[in-house]
Amino acid sequence: MERFARVSLLLLMGLFAQSCAVPPKPDMVAPGKATRQIVTERVSAVVVTDHQSLSRWVNRNFSTSQAPGDADGGSAAPLSDDGYFITADHVLARMAGRNVFLIYGQGGRLRPAKARVVWRSESADLALLHIPVKTPYFYQWTDPDKWLPAGTRLIHGGIATGFKSGDGKLGTSLAPEGPFTGTRKFKIDIPLQPGDSGGPVVDAYGRLVGINSAVEFLVPMETPFFIDSEGNRPNIRQIDGLIRSDRARNSGT
Repeated sequence: MERFARVSLLLLMGLFAQSCAVPPKPDMVAPGKATRQIVTERVSAVVVTDHQSLSRWVNRNFSTSQAPGDADGGSAAPLSDDGYFITADHVLARMAGRNVFLIYGQGGRLRPAKARVVWRSESADLALLHIPVKTPYFYQWTDPDKWLPAGTRLIHGGIATGFKSGDGKLGTSLAPEGPFTGTRKFKIDIPLQPGDSGGPVVDAYGRLVGINSAVEFLVPMETPFFIDSEGNRPNIRQIDGLIRSDRARNSGT
């Protein structure tokens, strides 16, 4: 009992010190050409549809005439070299009884693969997907044990505006993950559009900060104007644990 009390006290002291710590000044290095190349190599889309295949649409270079008329979807970010992706949960809101596809760049070409849903959290607005495909271009997370201060320079990689968007800044400081930190929301000053949901938010070095979730506008009388966008940063250790457990369960399939 005494040992438990000591451990609990140490954990509480650690959390208190973390909450009282002052975040460092942001690294003002702006994302450059190399970072944009990283995002381009990892561009990924989620498509939810009744169709059994998207090959015709993809082979016709995503022509409007061949697009599945019932499709819902968004963006995603690859997390490993063996087919694990993270996206926003609301991208899958209408997936019941339908097929979920991931479109990922392979060898300079975009190819679709039917995806399996590994995990979903409506409250966190995050979901983990898997495709049985090698995915050599994937993201590394920013260090979960270090501060991400407000003002950190960013870009995003959503499929709607990621290629034409300028860089922006993190509007919310993210403290080190700590032992009990769950999913955290953060603000960015980059406007998003439908289709960007679930896409990566990336720092100047190409590391993954979190996932696009929502965009906020203020509507005064007639003309709305952009305030900020919102993203979600999961508990990295939880996501890594989900991936490890899923690999173990499906290693023989």
